[in-house]
Amino acid sequence: MLMSENIADKLNDQVTSELAASQLYLQMSLACEAMGLSGAGAFFRSHVAEEIQHRDRIIDYMIESDAVVNLQTIPAPEANWKSLVDMVHSAYDHEKKVTDQINSLTKAALAEDDFSTFNMLQWFVAEQREEMMLFGDVVEFMNVAGFTGDTGDQMVNMDNYLRKLSK
Repeated sequence: MLMSENIADKLNDQVTSELAASQLYLQMSLACEAMGLSGAGAFFRSHVAEEIQHRDRIIDYMIESDAVVNLQTIPAPEANWKSLVDMVHSAYDHEKKVTDQINSLTKAALAEDDFSTFNMLQWFVAEQREEMMLFGDVVEFMNVAGFTGDTGDQMVNMDNYLRKLSK
């Protein structure tokens, strides 16, 4: 069965979303490095590679399915975070958005009886569950630790925590 134009368009949109996410995490990594937070920088940098892998997984699937891949314009990532706390919350919100996108795409594939695409997307559903748990745990750690983005011991602890998560 050939992929419908609707599903191909939605997959192309997701390719763009994955590229935008890689740019967002790169910008976050660079912002952390500029603040002297190499652990947080490494954490966000590790997500750049993940998003590129996600992009490639969709592109490979589309090529295998004889669907046309159309790269779209990627908007510049946000870069006006006030603190590491703000950045982590922004990343968590971004992962919520991506989860909604994947769920919507999965529903569309199922509605069109495109079981091949539906099956491929199950990997992304599981991946987004992992990402939501990871970023949710980081937010919870910040809350439990009382981390508010201040300098000092709290900042060092948060940077070290994120460094451990980057490995």
